[in-house]
Amino acid sequence: MNVNVKRGLAVLIIIALIFGWFVTLFGIGGIDSVKDALKYGLDINGGVYVVMEAQTDLTGDELSELMEQTRAVIDNRVNQMGVAESSVTVEGSKRIRVEIPGVENADEAIAAIGKTAKLTFILADGSVVVDGSNVKDAQIGTDGSYYKILLEFDSEGADLFEEGTRKALSGSITPAIDGIESNQIAIVLDNEVITHPEVKEVISGGNCEISGRYSKEEASTTAALIRGGALPVELKEVQSSVQTATIGADALDKSIVAGAIGLGLVFVIMLVFYGMLGFIADIALLLYVVMFLWAMVGMNVVLTLPGIAALILSIGMAVDANVIIFARIKEEIAAGKSIRVAVSAGFKNALTTVLDAQITTLIAAVVLYEVGTTSVKGFALTLMIGIVFSIFTAVVITQLFISLLASSKKFAKNKYFGVNEDGTPKQMLNKTFSFIKHRKVYYIISVTIIIIGILFMTIGGMNYGIDFTGGTNIQVEMGKQVPISEVEDALKDYDLDPTIIYAGEGNTQVVIKTIKSLENAERAEIINTLGDSFGVTQEDVLASEQFGPSVGDELKANAVKAVLIAAVGMLIYIIFRFKSWKYGLSAVVGVAHDVMMVIAFYAIFGFTVNNPFIAAILTLVGYSINDTIVIFDRIRENKRIHNKDNNETNIDRSLNQTLNRTIMTSLTTLIVMVPLCIMVSASIREFIIPLMVGVIVGCMSSIFICSPLYYDLCRNEEQTKYMKATAVKSKKTKK
Repeated sequence: MNVNVKRGLAVLIIIALIFGWFVTLFGIGGIDSVKDALKYGLDINGGVYVVMEAQTDLTGDELSELMEQTRAVIDNRVNQMGVAESSVTVEGSKRIRVEIPGVENADEAIAAIGKTAKLTFILADGSVVVDGSNVKDAQIGTDGSYYKILLEFDSEGADLFEEGTRKALSGSITPAIDGIESNQIAIVLDNEVITHPEVKEVISGGNCEISGRYSKEEASTTAALIRGGALPVELKEVQSSVQTATIGADALDKSIVAGAIGLGLVFVIMLVFYGMLGFIADIALLLYVVMFLWAMVGMNVVLTLPGIAALILSIGMAVDANVIIFARIKEEIAAGKSIRVAVSAGFKNALTTVLDAQITTLIAAVVLYEVGTTSVKGFALTLMIGIVFSIFTAVVITQLFISLLASSKKFAKNKYFGVNEDGTPKQMLNKTFSFIKHRKVYYIISVTIIIIGILFMTIGGMNYGIDFTGGTNIQVEMGKQVPISEVEDALKDYDLDPTIIYAGEGNTQVVIKTIKSLENAERAEIINTLGDSFGVTQEDVLASEQFGPSVGDELKANAVKAVLIAAVGMLIYIIFRFKSWKYGLSAVVGVAHDVMMVIAFYAIFGFTVNNPFIAAILTLVGYSINDTIVIFDRIRENKRIHNKDNNETNIDRSLNQTLNRTIMTSLTTLIVMVPLCIMVSASIREFIIPLMVGVIVGCMSSIFICSPLYYDLCRNEEQTKYMKATAVKSKKTKK
């Protein structure tokens, strides 16, 4: 591609970037701003969610079919409520999760969701022909052009349906239901007619078909609703939450401000440390954010507060890709190459490292999506989108602008590429360190911290939140600061043994936590008691959540499963890419070390272990390996180039060569998260703190654990080579 074409593309990209940010912030024509166009989760919009567990012993395909039928029935019921953007999903094997944003009466919503479906077949006069208990199956078929529904009744239902069709054709039926003719049979679910086919003949034998020029989707949905009436299942509420929009709206505004501050700080750091290269990285990051946000809109991804954290975290990962490229370019210039040749070689050498580091994180994100619950899936999907766009902006956009910079007579100079006039690269740290020599000290420190954490876990136990213990959480706006002792007195008859704390500006809110799982009716009774004592109403309830202990057990089981699957996936990938099991084992041990260190941190300092903590731990499985992959890639390269040097020399050389990049990447990632941690809600803080600890631990383990461990695994190999070389030399001497 010649320079003129590149310049044209660069101009188009700048124009698109400016236009994209204008539309993102303000909208244009019929296009809303991205804030208005995005879909938001309950923690932002407010509303209700409930998780219900099917009380059945079915397993395998039978259970899957039953849960899909139940989902279809509930989805139909929620749609009848007239709620936009509601979500009904099967979670795990036996659970249904329903999210309804913006509902005004959450109590009625939860009650309506959980009731058993009622399916009936009625004549035009309202008389019942047969009910759902007599339906054996409902499938779809085709007549070549359109789809139809194939019904099958049990023996009792077959007789009743035959009699019903005979009545419909007799002419003796007087229509009493609007829209239903005398020769039709209406199929009614929860008092709503889902279809009313015409009877053309008496139907006997228990099988019939309903035709009506259905599309495949229409036929499948109707058949699922009919099957749902045939296979009703009792649903037990195991987790629910009522949230107001005031918490979410406030958190959203603060998250936007915190994100803008974090992004601005990253821009400044890149400019300070990388000059013109940093300016190009900032252009790529601005484009990255715009593409990311509109991809969320286009894919109908529901943005939650953990999703905002994933967005800001992925910005740090996008910076990492640019930092890797810049470091390689500076090294090539320092090696004596011209600017243009150095840029070409730098990108070529950095590409493998960038892809390896991002793909290992992508593996963890995919596992998180497949294994995690709904909120975790949203985080994982957000992270995957970020990884894809970070690779694109770093490899394509950054490369385009830097190649133009290298072709410019004015800017193709060392000072614009982070290199001093004497040819040495500008670095935060210019000192070299002997890491391998002191590796046993690092081992001892890490093992000591982990053992202390295990002791705290054994003696005092982890501070498990309601997500794991089961229980209830109610947050109420009291209108003024009320003494906690008065709230305790008002609730003393309920035998809750609650933990009550203040919240909100001026401590006007109280949060009531108890390990007892109170169902919706019981929570409503407590709120009424608070109303009698303090004058609060249902509108003052900011959050009302109930968790069954089985939810926590499933969270822990899924977390362990995700860690193991991700570890195996990354191990296989690293062995395949690096052609050595030693790299893979060292990296996976490093991931295990990082997870144990974060768990030890929580055990020692008593931080609450809850759902955000689990999501963060699973994210660390992928994110903490980034530094390790970059360092291992350099070790592999140095072993090839400096094949006469021993492993200790090559590993120390590699660690020192990548040290500035490791520190810079961790620094920018932390800086992005700091405003979010300080300015936003406690729910985001619970998610960000383990990530921040994990970033620090991941940075340290790449240098002080994984690389030294790889050295120890290679010692036998090196000793064997030395012994062979000595033996050969000895034989030559004897001759």
